Amino acid sequence: MTLKIEMLRCFTAVARSGSLSGAAATLGRTPSALSMILKQLETHLGEPLFETDRKNKLTALGIFVLEQAERELQQFDNTVKAIEGFAKANYGRVRIATVPSIAGIIIPQVLSRHINEYANIDIELRDMDSGSIRHELSRDRIDIGIGTLGENSAGLHSQHLLSDTFGLICSSDHPLASSSDPISWDALIGERLIANSLSAGINAEASRVLHEQASLSAHNLTSIVGMVHANIGITILPELAVRASESNGLFFRPLVGPQANRDIHLLRRSDSTQSPAVRLLERHILDCAAQLDQGG
Repeated sequence: MTLKIEMLRCFTAVARSGSLSGAAATLGRTPSALSMILKQLETHLGEPLFETDRKNKLTALGIFVLEQAERELQQFDNTVKAIEGFAKANYGRVRIATVPSIAGIIIPQVLSRHINEYANIDIELRDMDSGSIRHELSRDRIDIGIGTLGENSAGLHSQHLLSDTFGLICSSDHPLASSSDPISWDALIGERLIANSLSAGINAEASRVLHEQASLSAHNLTSIVGMVHANIGITILPELAVRASESNGLFFRPLVGPQANRDIHLLRRSDSTQSPAVRLLERHILDCAAQLDQGG
């Protein structure tokens, strides 16, 4: 016969209560069922566990078994709790990388709304450009990526989150800030453009011409915003990126014409099996993005 965890649990309950009836009430079983289990355990060990049939005094073997059983039951119960918690997304780890505009807008909203659900989940958040996100996903270094699709998106599952409009960013006292109406690409001809990695990805002829002529470029959002604040030039950024930077004193005008928007996707490896914690966070991100895309 093989010792089972329930045998140890029944023995421990009887040993601690000092009677079959007390243990039966605790475990929700009958005294006769517990008596049978104890006999099986003692038969397997070849020695009695109790001094008398009243079960109120342990033998030397009983004292030793009780000590070992309680230790094993504690370990077993902790293991079961951890397994069930992981399955219910109460425990786990999620590695997420996102473009800065989403890191500064959607992720804080998700965490503020559901922070209690993540109390025992380790969340590692990094912000990086879309190309780096796709690279990290391909190396299985992150679980969730939020960015744009690219040419090297093979092997990735994508789900559209939201669309974001590119626009002119200039200081509030710049002549182009005289109107809040959408602005055409032609109106930017002759302006000093501060190119950046986001605007450089716009696939439109007018945009390519402007970027070829640009003598200034920056890749850090703080640097870009600082240069525009100083009236060094104008730049082109997605609206969410501007909102994420909390760039007070800057003016945004949406661009009209071809390719004047970007599509943000939730990305993960196609061959990956998501943990419950990853699925939970992904669902909350999708819900939050849907509200944001609808203006909620």
